[in-house]
Amino acid sequence: MAEFSYQDMFPVGDDYTEYRLLTQEHVVTKSFEGLDIVKIDPEGLTLLAEQAFRDISFLLRPSHLKLLANILDDPESSDNDRYVAVEMLKNAVISAEGVFPMCQDTGTAIITGKKGQQVWTSFSDEESLSRGVFNAYTKNNLRYSQLAPLTMYDEKNTGCNLPAQIELYATQGDEYDFLFIAKGGGSANKTYLYQETKAVLKQGELITFMKSKIKSVGTSACPPYHLVFVVGGTSAEANLKTVKLASAGYLDSLPCTGNEFGRAFRDHELEAELLGISQKLGIGAQFGGKYFCHDIRVIRLPRHGASCPIGLGVSCSADRNIKAKITKGGIFLERLETDPERYLPKPTCTDHNAVNIDLNKSMDEICGILNGYPVSTRLLLTGKLVVARDIAHAKIKEQIETGRGLPEYFKKHIVYYAGPAKTPEGYPSGSFGPTTSGRMDSYVPLFQEHGGSLIMLAKGNRSGIVTESCKKHGGFYLGCIGGTAARLGKECITDIETIEYPELGMEAVFLITVRDFPAFIIIDDKGNDFYENLLN
Repeated sequence: MAEFSYQDMFPVGDDYTEYRLLTQEHVVTKSFEGLDIVKIDPEGLTLLAEQAFRDISFLLRPSHLKLLANILDDPESSDNDRYVAVEMLKNAVISAEGVFPMCQDTGTAIITGKKGQQVWTSFSDEESLSRGVFNAYTKNNLRYSQLAPLTMYDEKNTGCNLPAQIELYATQGDEYDFLFIAKGGGSANKTYLYQETKAVLKQGELITFMKSKIKSVGTSACPPYHLVFVVGGTSAEANLKTVKLASAGYLDSLPCTGNEFGRAFRDHELEAELLGISQKLGIGAQFGGKYFCHDIRVIRLPRHGASCPIGLGVSCSADRNIKAKITKGGIFLERLETDPERYLPKPTCTDHNAVNIDLNKSMDEICGILNGYPVSTRLLLTGKLVVARDIAHAKIKEQIETGRGLPEYFKKHIVYYAGPAKTPEGYPSGSFGPTTSGRMDSYVPLFQEHGGSLIMLAKGNRSGIVTESCKKHGGFYLGCIGGTAARLGKECITDIETIEYPELGMEAVFLITVRDFPAFIIIDDKGNDFYENLLN
């Protein structure tokens, strides 16, 4: 018979994070029954949350930037790997100025807190943290993405990016430790749960399974990725929560072996093998090459004998995670990189092979030009684009179905799937990167049949219905570099005009003017799809 033995399921090691002191205010130390009690004012939690979400909207970890720089130094990197890496570093430099957030989707605010039992707050921690989220999103050039359900079918944007997802836990000690995450929709949508069985827990079977799932992630969430597999879990939700924490680097210091009490551990050997597999897939940093993933983490958890959940998730190029802590010494926040320019190589011309496309020509003329180039051709677009995404597409589909037809602007212009962040004062545009193209796939055959959406611009791979429709109607899909919203907003977009559905905010239809906007031919009018052999 087993004897009782308690063990922390997640025995993380020492914390070597470099922190900066935010303030020594709002924290005092009291004594109770011989113990030091850390008393925190509500303003302290509000200040911490506000600064955390501001920092991760504009700054990245040095470790992430170093991985991008490594792509440039690797002789095995493809030209497209290097091109994407340079664009992402340029984006980081612009974002670090604190005006243009690194991604137009500034994410859902997620807060995990572990509150020591010697920490005292005499107020609602969740309310004070939520106020900090509110301040960060309303004071900065960030985007509001949270929709409140009014009925089962009707929704309204909350206009402040609340509610936040806040989870607080009681632990031992006199510290209050935090992880703040801003999770964009594209990255969050690449979270998967597979309910498997013991049969998959064999070396050959598990690696084959994982390889197929790596490919299924696709490119729409802005690789290179920090990719995570979690095998096992006391429940499905415990598995996916571990995926989320691991993708943020929060569990990096787990032990590398398991034991008979069921502790979580990382399998470094399997991580290295899977990273090698990902590098040989040829997907690369969005447009072919080696760097589909920066790194891969594999965590093994205990499981119920009748269940074997396997979770998969990623943190994308907007790797927005930051740790914090409140101690008797004050309020501390992880130090992020404020000078990403030091990771950039010396200036080089990266667009010498690009084909310049004048968007002021007619749609027939532009299609005729694109017809002469193969998929993967690099382009620079200059002229006018129409911007429309999910809700606008649904409304336009309703127009067609009720006999009002397709708007002329969908016939005359390339359609860019995107939704901007706020426009900074003195600029024509805010951060304005592409959104996930696959969400619009179902509309393409109908719109192209009516003479619209003949050229589309967005990020990520698309389904076969888009390839077939483009072949049938003479259309094209152009891929844009995901993860460069700040650079596109500041340097490539020169004018924005709202032309329909202004009440939808960032989901409205815009007419924008662009200059040297980078893109690639992904699907052509002959039925060729750049990603077909890489992801299938």
